[in-house]
Amino acid sequence: MYSEIAKNKRKTFYIFAGFMVFVLGMSWIVGMFVTGDSSFTPVLTIGVFIGSIIYALITYFAGSKMALAVNGAHEIQKRDNPRLYRIVENLAITEGMPMPKVYIMDDPALNAFATGRNPKTAVVCATTGILDALDDQELEGVMAHELGHVKNYDIRVSMFAFALVSVVSLLADVILHMVWFGNRDNKNPYMLVVGLAAMIIAPIAAGMIQMAISRKREYLADATGALTTRYPEGLARALEKIGAQGSATKKANSSTAHLFFANPLKKSAFSGLFSSHPPIEQRVKILRGMGDNL
Repeated sequence: MYSEIAKNKRKTFYIFAGFMVFVLGMSWIVGMFVTGDSSFTPVLTIGVFIGSIIYALITYFAGSKMALAVNGAHEIQKRDNPRLYRIVENLAITEGMPMPKVYIMDDPALNAFATGRNPKTAVVCATTGILDALDDQELEGVMAHELGHVKNYDIRVSMFAFALVSVVSLLADVILHMVWFGNRDNKNPYMLVVGLAAMIIAPIAAGMIQMAISRKREYLADATGALTTRYPEGLARALEKIGAQGSATKKANSSTAHLFFANPLKKSAFSGLFSSHPPIEQRVKILRGMGDNL
């Protein structure tokens, strides 16, 4: 199991490094459009790239509050829901982690998510639907999974991936503006083709990279949660209930979908390709295979 955790971390690093190269490439395209002269492009590219990273950092630090607000989550104290609060509290003590803030979403879907930048600023959230549907062992498995995201700093990776996707979308909008409203007489026609291609492909590629990062992290959090509870069957049963009853939330938002325990978006013809989560059946199979090894 530990080898799988290490393997997933390496894969995530490679995907994330590729994401940074992708942003740099987008910055170069913007530079070529602005200057029209390759001799000045490197300087402007670096400037655009640095500006993009600054924008990403601003989005990164505000991302947690944005995710909670967009999904209509509200903070609770122990007196508000002793069951959920104590489960999270006991898991945090077991892991030797700071107690995260606990939030609840008033939503019948069976789902949960974690956000924040690090264990000290972490937040875990559960829907009212998942609280009603799961027994204590199943809910403990789900919350252990979410604390696994916190422990593995997945919440930091997810927030930064969200910020970089925002940057790519912004750069794509800039390229769109330059393609349609720029002075075409001074532009290389080949650059117009490149710009149009980047404008179409960039948001799709950025979203797919973000989802790939999320999928790897979901498997890792499942493994971490199973190690914490020493009872992967609880998490496996929770996943089966979620698969049967549904995880699509009323306030589904694609920009925060990758944060959730299960896919909060409604199913579509392309849901398998563009889902930020691996198939529930596969996750259950892997968890049940862990049982004999713990």
